[in-house]
Amino acid sequence: MPEPISGPAAGPSSRPSSGSRTHRLRVTEVIAETADAHSLVLQAPPESAYRFAYRPGQFLTLKLPGADGRAVARCYSLASSPHTGEPMKVTVKRVAGGYGSNWVCDHLAAGDELEVLPPTGTFTPDSLDRDLLLVAGGSGITPVLSIAKSALARGQGRLALLYANRDESSVIFRDELRELAEDFPDRLLVIHWLESLQGLPVAHRLTAALAPYADREAFVCGPEPMMDAVEQALRALGAPGDRIHRERFFSLGADVFDAPAVAEIVSAEGGSTARVELDGETHTVDWPSRTPLLDVLLAAGVDAPYSCREGACSACTCRVVAGEVKMLRNDVLDEQDTAEGYVLACQAVPLTDQVEITYS
Repeated sequence: MPEPISGPAAGPSSRPSSGSRTHRLRVTEVIAETADAHSLVLQAPPESAYRFAYRPGQFLTLKLPGADGRAVARCYSLASSPHTGEPMKVTVKRVAGGYGSNWVCDHLAAGDELEVLPPTGTFTPDSLDRDLLLVAGGSGITPVLSIAKSALARGQGRLALLYANRDESSVIFRDELRELAEDFPDRLLVIHWLESLQGLPVAHRLTAALAPYADREAFVCGPEPMMDAVEQALRALGAPGDRIHRERFFSLGADVFDAPAVAEIVSAEGGSTARVELDGETHTVDWPSRTPLLDVLLAAGVDAPYSCREGACSACTCRVVAGEVKMLRNDVLDEQDTAEGYVLACQAVPLTDQVEITYS
């Protein structure tokens, strides 16, 4: 499991209630990283700052005004590091036809305020001391840069970072990456892959570039075809699947900001009992066999964490310590996560009469 969240200590009160889930953050600076990518430097008010302690590689969910007047949710990875003293920063790259990214790049300025959900996500190393292979494509550099800066600041391992882009003008954080490589010449190697020169980063082309680092734990973020190619190349080089971690960018379909509509819980024969440890408290609830754990907890008044409720964001991740469950859907946890007992509460249903769960 990843190291504890860096930042002020968080206890039972560190999670907003389901009736007031967002916090208002101030945009202190907007940075034009490239012609089509902007970074937002964000500041939480003092009373909410501890809620925004985060791990490298995690993301924020922003509440944006929709074209039809209703709010829309967009998730953007933090490019900043919690270990360097820098302010929180997310980076947004325009997507052709994408409402959220274009609205952010066209409308936000320093001094504006945004409603934001606290950070979440599982795309973060267990240890910052290991040798790592980091692979990014386009805006996928954001969580990868957060991991790289954190590992360099707090860890001892060596990092190889392969970054794919269309051409030199589309390289986000070009100067920052160069400075990091100069500051840590023995620990950081940055490899730029430009499609204009080297072609698309497909598996057979990537194999030679990745071969020296195939024995390292890998963190990969970028367009789906690129991530598929990286995984194919690494597996061909003998890398085990549980050491390849992928981060997918997605748009939320559900309204994640309002208080949830809790499904009616119908007891049925074959249900289970769940013992759930959350924020230092233990809750025991009846768990019908076809009802996701998150619905059961919310119906019981337990302030369990969640975001998308669609199995896509990892905000509701918890760990099974006794008993068995299955997930109805899982788009985010990898083989290593599930092998260690991690599940998505919004998708978990029981398979045994007794189940013990922890959120710690």
